[in-house]
Amino acid sequence: MELDINFVRDQFPAFSESSLMNKAFFENAGGSYACGPVINRLNRFYKERKVQPYGAFEASISGGAEMDEARSGLARYLGVKDYEVSFGPSTSQNTYVLAQAFGEWLSPSDTIIVTNQDHEANTGSWRRLTNRGVKVKEWQVNKETGELSLENLENLLDENVKLLCFPHCSNIVAHINPVKEIVSLAHSAGAYVCVDGVSYAPHGLPNVDDLGADIYLFSSYKTYGPHQGIMVVKEKLAELLPNQGHYFNEKFLTKKFTPAGPDHAQIAACAGIIEYFDALAAHHGIKISDAPAKVHKLFRNYETKILQPLLNYLKTKNSARLLGPSDASVRAPTVALDLGCNAFEVAKKLSVVDILAGGDDFYAVRLLEALGVDLNHGALRLSFVHYTRQKDVNAVIDALDEVL
Repeated sequence: MELDINFVRDQFPAFSESSLMNKAFFENAGGSYACGPVINRLNRFYKERKVQPYGAFEASISGGAEMDEARSGLARYLGVKDYEVSFGPSTSQNTYVLAQAFGEWLSPSDTIIVTNQDHEANTGSWRRLTNRGVKVKEWQVNKETGELSLENLENLLDENVKLLCFPHCSNIVAHINPVKEIVSLAHSAGAYVCVDGVSYAPHGLPNVDDLGADIYLFSSYKTYGPHQGIMVVKEKLAELLPNQGHYFNEKFLTKKFTPAGPDHAQIAACAGIIEYFDALAAHHGIKISDAPAKVHKLFRNYETKILQPLLNYLKTKNSARLLGPSDASVRAPTVALDLGCNAFEVAKKLSVVDILAGGDDFYAVRLLEALGVDLNHGALRLSFVHYTRQKDVNAVIDALDEVL
């Protein structure tokens, strides 16, 4: 089954905007365009339901129901229970809150394993727990490939390790880590697992229950929605961790790790993500019951197909070092390049020819240092998702020929 790219792009108002319609957007890893249902719901909520939700009158009842719709829809696509899904201001904030909970729960003799492949959001907060006496070990990447080795992980695991934190895939190297295998190793050693899925989820929401992760984090503003962080905390672990919200909300798992309180409109608008996915499934003749797995597969198959020509091209360029694997089937379509010069300046040159890309460290300073990338230069990042066309990829290749 082929993804209907025209139907897809019709669901995103950005492609009809005069300021954006003729530009190829390749900074999706920093935040995707929002789909139409999300924009419509956010607009409706502010006009019709911008009151305290879960009350006794219609606007309040409707607002609460839409927030519940968002949570249950996401739970369906993630393969988890409704009450295992929580919202927060961002994934960075959600990770920080979880780290505070673990900091209260762990003993000074306990150990956490983090990686140097992560975005700083899923490593910095955990590392700071050393201030409370918790020991932190670093699972280091291969300095040539940027990948994580299972053998190296096995050497780090012992009876003192209580938590392992790692990314589903890196926002630079983009290699898709074998999450199920990693989780199995960690669980066998008695450790819980926190997976940062921010860089993977835009390419298809995974079945978290199937992965086995105890915590799974991602951001709705990178998955076609509003600016929220979404986290799954499995029930068994959620009940063990200390409450971080109001004391009287401790028994509610959806409130236990959200001390800031919910952003009603943004949460309600997240229901639009699922509305879009379900509409996409229906358009392609997919039953709603099969939509989570098959929409995921639609995205991955399409993205892999149009990514490989770009990777093949980059293998021929001596002026650009591809960070991560050159096989599209084992990576996300987030392509970072070490150019040996200021990447932001190259991104500016690309913008002149309507290629919207990024040049930065992308909060992956530890990884870039491990790979020997000059932080004064940063990396050029070209990231796309399922609404990107083959012609956009071709345009990137032509533009790179001019600027590299």
